[in-house]
Amino acid sequence: MNRCAEAAAVAATVPGAGVGDAGLRPPMVPRQASFFPPPVPNPFVQQTQIGVASRLQIFLLGIILLPIRAILVALIILLAWPFAAVSTSCCPEKLTHPVTGWRRKVTHPALKFLGHAMFFSMGFIITVKGKIASPLEAPIFVVAPHSTFFDGVACIIAGLPSMVSRNENAQVPLIGRLLRALQPVLVSRVDPDSRKNTINEIIKRATSRGEWPQILVFPEGTCTNRSCLITFKPGAFIPGVPVQPILLRYPNKLDTVTWTWQGYTFIQLCMLTFCQPFTKVEVEFLPVQVPNDEEKRDPVLFASRVRNIMADALRIPVTDHTYEDCRLMISAGQLTLPMEAGLVEFTKISRKLKLDWDGIRKHLDEYASIASSSKGGRIGIEEFAEYLKLPVSDVLKQLFALFDRNHDGSIDFREYVIGLAVLCNPANTEEIIQVAFKLFDVDEDGCITEEEFSTILQASLGVPDLDVSGLFKEIAQGDSISYEEFKSFALKHPEYAKIFTTYLDLQTCHVFSLPEDVQATPLVASNKVSPESHEESTSDKKDD
Repeated sequence: MNRCAEAAAVAATVPGAGVGDAGLRPPMVPRQASFFPPPVPNPFVQQTQIGVASRLQIFLLGIILLPIRAILVALIILLAWPFAAVSTSCCPEKLTHPVTGWRRKVTHPALKFLGHAMFFSMGFIITVKGKIASPLEAPIFVVAPHSTFFDGVACIIAGLPSMVSRNENAQVPLIGRLLRALQPVLVSRVDPDSRKNTINEIIKRATSRGEWPQILVFPEGTCTNRSCLITFKPGAFIPGVPVQPILLRYPNKLDTVTWTWQGYTFIQLCMLTFCQPFTKVEVEFLPVQVPNDEEKRDPVLFASRVRNIMADALRIPVTDHTYEDCRLMISAGQLTLPMEAGLVEFTKISRKLKLDWDGIRKHLDEYASIASSSKGGRIGIEEFAEYLKLPVSDVLKQLFALFDRNHDGSIDFREYVIGLAVLCNPANTEEIIQVAFKLFDVDEDGCITEEEFSTILQASLGVPDLDVSGLFKEIAQGDSISYEEFKSFALKHPEYAKIFTTYLDLQTCHVFSLPEDVQATPLVASNKVSPESHEESTSDKKDD
């Protein structure tokens, strides 16, 4: 939208223009529909409702089942540890060669049997469908949906393939030794080359033609509530080798296994599951998927096709949610924002707007400071005006309407960032800031007094008795505002960019709407901020 068109949109909201009429809102810009919240519910939230009868059953059965199952699980882990120790003895932490020979033949069947015994002792009834592919047929298993730590059952059923795991997990006493017995691909958070090394290790093992065990990967990268399949990470698909999809289902009347970022904790889920008479789980092996030449060159394309096949078999939708969306939700929780404050599927939008993680987190902090007084975590016109230290005027309503992409009278985080990126940031360049400063500096003495600041904002907002002392004090270090202070404030608070330039926009639009013979004579504004070479700028505008 050019400056004149923007000013016209603002001019439509002067007193008497009927701001409250939804018909006067600016039309939706192209692709704006993609900014609406996705139809799929938030996959990172699980709300399990337990009725009174179920609570009574859990309590009564838990008295007997909980201690018995806890003891059995601990006993099986202790029995498995010696086999794991034998399997990993004299082996480096990061394996350079697969475990073979008598150690593999003795320990592998024993660990597999004890894995089955552990899930049986926890009350799991496992149903297996389909045929497991051999290492030569499919070097990699991809498992979805990933919704709980109990998904390790897929590893047991698949014959204890290697897994991709954080290096810290291998350092945990007892459990770490069991993990290392699976010959995992370890990922380090402190090593800057970890991602590249992990990909290279996966490629090396996947192309070893059966020398290494198969690799099992949860391509979603985080736990969801199984309502959809989120974006698959491409790591498992980069080697360009056949993969076998594995589906997981938990067809239980009461869901006690789903472990998301908002819901029951690890301990609570263990206790609830152990107190059930049994927990059903289905593990289905789908046909092996072989990448074509195009998919070998583009692992994202291969990942997308495999995800669609798995979603069709599960009869659930796919979404563009990613693990980064989950990180954003965690950050929102730390700022006491509700996890529904426009955060879901945000990564797709941030890519369109070319935002990095630091920028997103900065905007989230700013949004939280505005929404702190809003119980629902959404910003209304009152919170917006209070944050800007300005009254609810016609111009402010129009600015708020430009942020309010879906016209529901409130702004969520997605709409806030889109508004900053699309409406404010482009207007917040060094050149515009300089023009805006000259706009306020009526006497051209290089500083803005409170009287000058108030006069221009009163004209811009159409509020004759506007009190801007609070806003003025926030910008000024003393009795006046220097250019550096004005620039620093404008860069840190891009929300004001459109307000600061509204008066100039209205003047500019007025000039360009005059007949050509009148335009030839520059209109000198009362505050002397009209462009110096006005004729040239008018000519340029015509050429556009």
